[in-house]
Amino acid sequence: MFIHEYRAHISTRFKQVSVLYFAKSAELTGLKAENITVPSNITSLQLWQDLENRHPRLSVLRDQVVLAVRQEYVPLGAQLLTLRQGDEVAIIPPLSGG
Repeated sequence: MFIHEYRAHISTRFKQVSVLYFAKSAELTGLKAENITVPSNITSLQLWQDLENRHPRLSVLRDQVVLAVRQEYVPLGAQLLTLRQGDEVAIIPPLSGG
């Protein structure tokens, strides 16, 4: 019973989300998408730092990137996100061109 309760506790604290990489972020990571497990309550900056730890080359985008969680733009900062299992997190770097 203890193991079952522990697994239930862990599953409420951490969620698997899909991270979608676009433009320069896809180029820097070499990925278009990946699934990661992160705390369900995390700030947008903590989420970005987690992604930077996984993909250090993303650090060049830190001051320019915007996240989109459930198709809503989220600037990097202290804003608390409540992630749900299966959420999509898009990494939106600045677009070049004119």
